[in-house]
Amino acid sequence: MTLARQLFNWRMFWMLLACLVVFGGIFGFKFFGLHMMNRAMDNMSLPPATVTATRVQQQRWQARLNAVGSLRAVNGVDVTTQAQGKVKAIYFESGQPVDKGALLVELIAEPETAQIEVLEAERRLAEREFRRISELYKKGVATLRELDEAQSNIDQVLASLLVQRATIEERSITAPFSGRLGIRRVDLGQNVAPGDAVVSLQQLHPIFVDFSLSEQDFSRVEEGQGIELSAPAVPSQTFEGRITAIDPAIDPRNRTFLLQATLENPEGRLRPGMFADVAVKVEKFRTVLVVPRTAISYAPYGNSVFIIRKQQGKPEPKAPQKPILGRAPPPQTDLVAIKRFVKTGEVRGDMIEITEGVQAGEQVATSGLLKLRNEGGVIINNDNPPPEQLAPKPGNS
Repeated sequence: MTLARQLFNWRMFWMLLACLVVFGGIFGFKFFGLHMMNRAMDNMSLPPATVTATRVQQQRWQARLNAVGSLRAVNGVDVTTQAQGKVKAIYFESGQPVDKGALLVELIAEPETAQIEVLEAERRLAEREFRRISELYKKGVATLRELDEAQSNIDQVLASLLVQRATIEERSITAPFSGRLGIRRVDLGQNVAPGDAVVSLQQLHPIFVDFSLSEQDFSRVEEGQGIELSAPAVPSQTFEGRITAIDPAIDPRNRTFLLQATLENPEGRLRPGMFADVAVKVEKFRTVLVVPRTAISYAPYGNSVFIIRKQQGKPEPKAPQKPILGRAPPPQTDLVAIKRFVKTGEVRGDMIEITEGVQAGEQVATSGLLKLRNEGGVIINNDNPPPEQLAPKPGNS
């Protein structure tokens, strides 16, 4: 029994030893493989990012006061009726330009015209009666009172004729000024009442823009000062104008004051009610450093740019790397991207002002910022650079 137990114990020992050697070899091989893979990854350089780049430019910008404005017609009304009646004729088409005094709509006026004939007959009778009384007065038969009453009858009839003719004129609706008509709001045979709108009429050339500035800028503006206007509805064009009126009072609710500028609008591209960005030109120039807006990396903790420059203390060139897993080695470059925090200022078109953080002539990345890392390699490819215009005009606008 003792011999059998000893044999069993030796068998268990050798079995455990064999398992330990087998599993130890497996785990050792796995550990060695991971170690070698980590070494290979540590020694493998990441591929450089391909970006576009440009130089920090130094420009002279004219100081401007920016505001948001609303366009308004010099003259703009809803043409309405002053009399009640049915529409007899319409002499305009929706959207057409018209001159001052042009006949737009005519209402039925037959009863009023007939009343004119009645009053004309009364006038002729009153005039004959006045001539008869005059002859009798000269002969001493009629009194002066009778002569005055005859003259009064003529005056009353003439006044009635003037009132009746004015009533008939009210049934002819004309344009109060030259401009462009809107959409017709009446139809033939429609019964209209006094005050009903017939059509909108707007004078588009020239045109006003109303905007507000802070009370701190009150002393910096004056009548005749130039402005520059751009409207999102007309993205391919900017418009020049002059300040023509400044409200003398400051609004106590928001501490701003109202200004009005006049702009030429011969083509009628600007329309009343449009939203517009207004820039008042202050007679002062300043030197600024600018980069394309695409070069700025925005973040809650601060804006930054990537400065591209050659490596400092470039190490000795390494031996050519062998392909890893069948892939070609990354291209070599001596340029690196350095992340630098900056302070931004005014934006004009595609460009943005940098007030702190860069120097004129430094090279900055303008696209592919998400691929960059601090002190990472870069390759510059400017085959398709981003736009760099102060007043961009898209070709498909």
